[in-house]
Amino acid sequence: MPEMIFKIDQIFVLFKHLLMGYVPGALQPVCSAILSVIPVIIVFPLLFAITTVLERKGLGRMQNRYGPNRVGPYGILQPIADAIKSLTKEDIVPRSADQIVHLLAPIVIVTAVFLVYAVIPVGRNMVVADLSAGVLFFFAIGSLVELSVFMAGWSSHSKYSLLGAMRAIAQMISYEMPLVLSSVVAIMAAGTLSTVTIVNMQAGYTGIWPHWYLFTPWGITGFIIFMIAAFAENNRCPFDMPEGESEIIAGYFIEYSGFKFALFFVAEYLGMIASSAMAITLFLGGWAAPFSFLTWIPSYVWFFAKVVAMLMVFIWVRATLPRLRMDQLMNFAWKFMLPLSLINIVAVALWHYLPAGVTRWTVVSLLIILSCVLLSRGLRRKELLQVRTYRFAS
Repeated sequence: MPEMIFKIDQIFVLFKHLLMGYVPGALQPVCSAILSVIPVIIVFPLLFAITTVLERKGLGRMQNRYGPNRVGPYGILQPIADAIKSLTKEDIVPRSADQIVHLLAPIVIVTAVFLVYAVIPVGRNMVVADLSAGVLFFFAIGSLVELSVFMAGWSSHSKYSLLGAMRAIAQMISYEMPLVLSSVVAIMAAGTLSTVTIVNMQAGYTGIWPHWYLFTPWGITGFIIFMIAAFAENNRCPFDMPEGESEIIAGYFIEYSGFKFALFFVAEYLGMIASSAMAITLFLGGWAAPFSFLTWIPSYVWFFAKVVAMLMVFIWVRATLPRLRMDQLMNFAWKFMLPLSLINIVAVALWHYLPAGVTRWTVVSLLIILSCVLLSRGLRRKELLQVRTYRFAS
């Protein structure tokens, strides 16, 4: 890599090292951590604000309407207006609510979402914490979201919010299992839990083609499973059952208003961005360029370009698919996603031990295709439901 291109790619790393040269040695660890965290706190919320505008404008175009177009040129300042509105709205707390837990729930969910960004490499040598168990850290901290959802539903002392919380937790736990198991294939292929190493393993090229795990039978299967589970984990359509407006009004945060509600809203979108970033890290080469002749473009540009592309998929699906029924959602998780993710682990093991060439492509592809066919047949099988009888209370 030419020196000029290298300096552009590493401009933020070099700038940090330059600033650290003016810091006393005793304070360097603390200052280094602060300088690494500040960009995360600024960049990803800014990306969240841009995403909300893109989503509302995109959904408007897909539904033959304009979307926001009043605040600023073409409505691009709408997030600022939304932020001001959230900050100035009255914070109403139910009289019977648990005041402390009701306050802590949105704080816990936002804190958990921000923490997972610590292990996401957004560029070459650009990661807050290069942990040897980075993937494990991502999923362990992400599980705090279920805790905060339960805290919000239970502390409100409302039947609607508690029902929404129970529905959300059931959905999240059901889809968290295939989400984690789908990432195991990338971990097995790379031989490490470090997100930085996983990206480095995919940063090579054969000719112009990258070594992304996506371009393998088990990689594309794992990526699809991961993304479907990510939709469910983030309560995105068609898996937005916890926020079924026609049934439980607004789900687990029905009793929240003002800035507390805004924190849940921010956490949902930041979680969507984090899921996209982890999918890119595991299967799409992270910050690596899609072709060898494009490596001159800075690595962080490729990372955020991929993230934006993934967010467009989230928006597209929301505008396209209707909401599932609860039984369809749970059956799909336990009868299709979970078995297929386990079979995919067997597939990556076969891929590792079979000789390179047509043989392993054929064997692994047939295993995955036949599994999909058989599992989908099991989903289509009609169940004999008992006739429901209703009796009045005596």
